[in-house]
Order: sequence, then structure tokens, then C-alpha cells
Amino acid sequence: MLCWGVLPPHRLFLLFLISSPLTAQSPSLLDILQQELNRNFTALKSADPAPYFLAYEAVDQQAASVTAMFGALVRSSSSDSRSLDVTLRAGSPKFDNYHRMRGDRAQFTAGVQLPIETNANAIRRRAWLETDRIYRLASQRLIRLKANAQVKANEEDDSDDFSIEEPQIHVAPPVKFAFDNNGWATRVRKWSSEFNKHRGILASNVTVVADAQTKYLVNSEGTRLRYGRPFARILITAQGKAGDGMDLVATDTFEAETPARLPNDDTITAAVTKVANHLTGLIQAPPVDPFVGPAILSGSAAGVFFHEIFGHRIEGHRQKDETEGQTFTKSVGKPVLPTFLSVNFDPTRKSIGGVDLNGWYDYDDEGVKARPVNVVENGILETFLMSRSPIRGFPKSNGHGRRQPGAEIVSRQSNLIVESAQAVSNEKLRAMLIEEIKKQGKPYGLYFEQVTGGFTTTGRQGLQAFTVIPLLVYRVYPDGRPDELVRGVSIVGTPLASFSKIIATSDKPEVFNGICGAESGSVPVSAVSPALLVTEIEIQRKPAGLDSPPALPRPTLPGGGF
Repeated sequence: MLCWGVLPPHRLFLLFLISSPLTAQSPSLLDILQQELNRNFTALKSADPAPYFLAYEAVDQQAASVTAMFGALVRSSSSDSRSLDVTLRAGSPKFDNYHRMRGDRAQFTAGVQLPIETNANAIRRRAWLETDRIYRLASQRLIRLKANAQVKANEEDDSDDFSIEEPQIHVAPPVKFAFDNNGWATRVRKWSSEFNKHRGILASNVTVVADAQTKYLVNSEGTRLRYGRPFARILITAQGKAGDGMDLVATDTFEAETPARLPNDDTITAAVTKVANHLTGLIQAPPVDPFVGPAILSGSAAGVFFHEIFGHRIEGHRQKDETEGQTFTKSVGKPVLPTFLSVNFDPTRKSIGGVDLNGWYDYDDEGVKARPVNVVENGILETFLMSRSPIRGFPKSNGHGRRQPGAEIVSRQSNLIVESAQAVSNEKLRAMLIEEIKKQGKPYGLYFEQVTGGFTTTGRQGLQAFTVIPLLVYRVYPDGRPDELVRGVSIVGTPLASFSKIIATSDKPEVFNGICGAESGSVPVSAVSPALLVTEIEIQRKPAGLDSPPALPRPTLPGGGF
């Protein structure tokens, strides 16, 4: 052990010379990635085929969550992780290793883990090996693609494989992360204990999650970015079974940019009670019968409706992929929605009407600056959501190239915002629904209050259809009887037919925040829409469960609680 007090002067001087470089500022992760990218790109220029583009994207992610059920803590966790995705393009922007070939989707990156410590040697070695691995795959695929191009029929869309974009430089501070696990654990215990007061709940939980991402992006064009975003969410869920065995769920969520912006205790306690009451109502509600007729979709339900049946079909890469249904590929400049509706995607919006949005970002995952994109103007399709993969007529990105770490980038949705020029009050919209029910001679109409999500088929091989999964659906009777809650509902249909049935909207937009899964993984999104009145919507009944409700009585709490 060295002791400063007993070293002779010459030893002190020698130690100072050795130690002084360590006091200099260590290179940042951005610098390390830039240096290694430059080294590898220069070395590969003499290879055959040579790359013309190289990009490194690292993601620092801090995450924490706490979950409780029936007043007891189930899980409390926190983690740090760091990943690296390498994008390498060999050949030329006109034709490269990402060229689309029917039945063969390009997949090179695997999202390798980096050390969470900023150790230059360890990070550079990982980036070096991953770049070498991906170059080998890229060069092999490019050779195969060129050979296939000689014998394949000419492609309908002969646009380039990659767009040239202006380099971006923006170095923001790393996103700070603050989450009090113990404090939140106390709160979720309290909130989840409210479920003990209600019968019929077989499982429940209250979860608080928070995460902070900082992204680092460098590429061979000169882009150099450090940016990111935090995110926080409270998820309340209760599950039960109807007498016929149908599985039922009720839920509510709250999203915010940071944990500090989440609602207060009273709001969450009230939401837990509401979820419990909704589940109790669903257990007692009659199952739905298949039905086609008029309906109102609440703003949040309409947001999911647009996300599933419209948003995915105007993602740019689907217009070039010949395995896709290409619903709107040849519809630019033509009406695709009622003339009173416009749709834009705006990842620069962080909130609307005081509600935080989940689909915002400063730059997309290709380093293109986020910007608003007016996709539909007065019912007319104007453009598509574009990454740096061009399609015919749209050679440039509009900032919608996105991915989850470990996936390849494709064009994806951000904040979908529906605007209406034919908006009425909620009261007027309901009166119009009643009028439409009578006009069609239907026994009732439907009101979709809450939707949990959905899925859609966009491939050419399958039916161009969608399914939206509602949680709370009511029959609306034209004779003034109270609305009747029903259960087991799925909305089904085809997109073009569904859009033509929209005849009016409310004047109050609502927000649906969620996570969307597709080819490039799961990405945060939002959908903002007013309520919709449709002349016709089709629903089908979900299958009943395989198991009946529990035969044994539920345990009672001390003092006689349920």
C-alpha cells in the first residue's frame, strides 16, 4: 500500500506524472462510438463490396417498476442497460443490401449489449466485432440480391433503397432518472388494497413503471446526436370470469413524461374503484350477439380505430413491399376519408389539452429531425410516413424511421391526430345516433366507451381486415331506456368500407397512449381523436372461456371484508 507521507520527493514526482493523465476528462460514449465508426468505415472502404454508409445507435435505458395486488407488494425492480445497433449499407443508395426481395426481409442488427460503464476499450471491441459480423452478412446478401436481379421480373417500384439526408448535430444532456421505489411501493399497496372491497375480482394489480432513454447516434455522413426522453405510467387491471366462463378484464392507465407528472393519490384511488365497478358490471352483463348497425366510438376508442385500420396502411415501407396489401399505395391525391376529416402525425407534440403524449421524439432512429406530417387533408391522401427507405414519388424521409433496440428500422407511426370540420357536441352526436337507429329500424345502437387495443392484417396473402378489442360497450336504445352494458365484444371489418361509414364527430378530442408492436419492434405511440358517429359497424362475440368461475368461496379478510 502506498502512503503519500513517507515517499521521497522523486517518488512523489514520478507518481504525479503517472497519475495526472487520469485526471483528464474521459471520452464520452458519443466520442467512443464516433472514433470506432470512423476507424471501421475507413478500413472497410477497401473491401469489396465497400460500404457507403455506416451508423451506430446506442441506447442507455434506466427502468424501474413496482407492482402490488390486493394490498401486497408483488414486484419491485430497477435496472440499467445499454445496447448497440449497427446499420451498414453496401453497394449504393440505388441498390444496396437492404433491397427488398419478395419473401426475404433484411435483418442484420441484433441489438448487442454494451457495458453500462463507459469503458472505451470494452465498447470499441464490441462495436468492432459487431460491425465485422454485419459487414459479412451485408456483403453476402448484396451479392445474392445482384444475382437474383438478373433473373427476376422488373419491380413495379424502382425507387432507390436509401435516401441522402442532411447530417444532424445535437448533443443534449443525458436524460436524468429519478424513481423512489420505496415511496411508490407504499402508494401501490394502498391503491391495490381497494380491490379487496369488491366481489368477483379473481386477479388484480396496480403497477407503476418509469423509464428514461438516452440515445447516441453517429453515422458516416456526419450526424452526431445525443437525445432522449423519460416516460412514466400507472396501469390498473382487474380480471374476473362471467358465469359462462368468459374471461373479463377492466383496466385504466395514466401516462406522463415523468413520474412527478402522474396523477395524485385521490385520482388513482378513484380510478381503482371505477375499474372494480366496471369489472363487476361486466360479470353481470349479458353477452353480446353478432350485430351490424350504427354506433358511436368515444375519442379514445376512435384513436385506436384510426391507428389500426388507417395508420399502419400509410407507413411508407408497406407501399413498396409487394407482399403487402398496399391499400392506399395508388391513392395519393384521391379521397380516402370523409371530406371533413384530416389526419396528421406530429412527433414534436409532447401534450394536447394538458395530457402528455407518448409518441413524441426529437429525432427518429435514423437521425432525421422530427416534424409534423399532414397525411390527409380534407379527406385527400397527401403523403405517407417515411423513413430513409424511398418509395415511388417520395424520395425523402419525413422523420418516421423508428425501431425498438435490436430491430431494423422501418417507417412507423408517432402521434396520430385526427381533426374534424364537422364536429358537434357530445349531446348532439348522441341525438344523431338515436336518429340513425330509428332511420335504420334497428332495435339499438352501440356506444364504445373504452378500447384496449387491436390488430390488423396488411399482407397481400391475407384478408385486408382488422379487429379492435373494446373493454366497455353499451347498447343504446332509441326508446329512452338506460344504456345497457354488454360483454364479449370484438369490432371487425375492412378498412375501406369502415371509413365510408363515418358521418360526424364530436368536438372534444381524447387521447389514447400505447405501445405499438410491428416489424421494427415495440415503439411508443399516441392517437388523438374526437368521438366518431358511424352508420354501420360490425361486431362479433368473443368465445367463452374453457373454465368456469372458482368453485370454492373466496377467502374473507379480517373484519369480514371480501
